[in-house]
Amino acid sequence: MSNPFQTGRALPLSGPAYDIAPVTPDDSLSLPVTAIGLYCETAGTIVCETAKGEIRTVAVGALSILPVGVTRVLATGTTASGIHALVLA
Repeated sequence: MSNPFQTGRALPLSGPAYDIAPVTPDDSLSLPVTAIGLYCETAGTIVCETAKGEIRTVAVGALSILPVGVTRVLATGTTASGIHALVLA
């Protein structure tokens, strides 16, 4: 899996992502590319594995952006829908 957080270079995280990809929450499969953030269309809870390897549970509002590196969105506990990964690759 490509991980822009392990390249050793400063990333333009304040700028726009290069692409946005729909996310299907899954307890065992990681995202194909580490996301620099998540966009969520509907309110709920997102359970994710961060780029640091920690499992976090976050309540999000509708049409919100979660600005954290994410490698996986878990199905168990995730109630938000319309989740998209903001990616650099």
